[in-house]
Amino acid sequence: MKEITYQELQSMLKPSYQLVDIRDHTAVNYGIIPGAIHIPMEELTERKGELDPSKKIILYCAHGFASMKACELLAAEEIQADYLKGGYSGWMVEKLDAEKDEEDEASLKQRIKDIEHSIQKTFKKRTFSQFAKAINRYDMLQPGDKVAVCISGGKDSMLLAKLFQELKRHNKFDFELEFIVMDPGYSTANRKVIENNARIMGIPIRIFESDIFNVVYDIEQSPCYLCARMRRGYLYNKAKELGCNKIALGHHYDDVIETILMGMLYGGQVQTMMPKLHSTNFEGMELIRPMYLIREADVKAWRDYNDLHFIQCACRFTENTVTSETTGESTSKRQEIKQLIAELKKINPFIEGNIFKSVENVNLNTIITYKKNGIRHDFLEWYDEMEGEKD
Repeated sequence: MKEITYQELQSMLKPSYQLVDIRDHTAVNYGIIPGAIHIPMEELTERKGELDPSKKIILYCAHGFASMKACELLAAEEIQADYLKGGYSGWMVEKLDAEKDEEDEASLKQRIKDIEHSIQKTFKKRTFSQFAKAINRYDMLQPGDKVAVCISGGKDSMLLAKLFQELKRHNKFDFELEFIVMDPGYSTANRKVIENNARIMGIPIRIFESDIFNVVYDIEQSPCYLCARMRRGYLYNKAKELGCNKIALGHHYDDVIETILMGMLYGGQVQTMMPKLHSTNFEGMELIRPMYLIREADVKAWRDYNDLHFIQCACRFTENTVTSETTGESTSKRQEIKQLIAELKKINPFIEGNIFKSVENVNLNTIITYKKNGIRHDFLEWYDEMEGEKD
C-alpha cells in the first residue's frame, strides 16, 4: 500500500488503473472523480469481485483517512490497493489549481459564459423556469428587496447564485443581491475550493468568518442541529448588516419531500420545509427558498454538464473522523429516506409528486389534532358541526 498523488494519477495510463470511490451515497451525490466506480466502504469486501486485479487499484475517500484503512481491509483479502492523497477534497484543489495555471482572462470569461448559457438553454426548463415559477407562486420577491444569497459551497447554493444572476439580468423589476459565504472554520482546502468555484462561475462572493466549528466541536448531543441554528443566526445577522431584508437558501424539491417523510416517520408529525418564513429573531427579515420546485437530479445534471465540483459538509466531524467512512454506521436519516423514496418509486413512479401534494391537500375534517401559532386544536372542538358520513 502506498499514497498516490493526483499528479502521479494523471501520469498513469488510464487503462492501467481502476479508481474506486469508497465514500457513502450521500457524499457521492456531491460529485465523483470522472472514471471512478463507486463501492461504499462498508461494501468493499463483499463486492471485491468488482475490482479488477489486472489493474492497479486506487481507492479514495473524502479526505484520505478512510482509504488507508480500506487498503488494509483489502490486503487482508490478498488484494493490493493504493490510496489517493487528500482524497476527493485534495483532488478538487489540485484540479482547480491546474486549471487556474492554464487559464487566461479570455478562457475564464468563456467558462463563465458557457455555464450561464447552460442555464439559459440546456437546463432552462428544468432549472430557471422552475426557479421563476417558485418565486411567482409563493410570492418570494418584491420590488425594492435586497436579498442575501447564502452560499455554503455546495452544488445547490452555487446554482442558486447563478439563477439569481440570471433573474437579475432579466430586470423585470428592481431588486438587489449580495452573495455571502460564511466560513465557520473550513479547512484551507475547502475554502480554496469555494473561492475557486465562485471565480470560474463569475459569482462576486463576500466571505466573512465565524468560529462555529470550534464552538460545536465538543458538543456531544445534537452538534449538527446546534451548528445549523448558529449558522442561520450568523447569516441573518450579516445579511441585516448589509442592508438586506431577505436571505435565500438553496433547498430543493427533494429536500422538501424528504422533510415531509422524516417528520412523519421519525418525528411523529406532519410538517414540511416551507417555501418562505418570517424570522422570529430578526425583525423585518424573511427566509426564502427559490429552488423549492427544482429536482436534485437536475441540479446534478447541470453540475456534471459543466464539469463542476463542489464541497460537501466540510466540518471537523467529516474532515477528522474516520468512523463514518469505515463503519457505515452513521448513515443519516435523510439518506435513509432518500433510499426509501427510491424504492417506493420503483412501485409507483408518481410517489414523489404525491408526497409533495400531501401537504397541499390537507383536509382538516380528517385531522385529529393540529397546531396553529403554537395553539393545539382538537377535532372535538367542531365535531358536532361536522357533516355525517354519507351512506
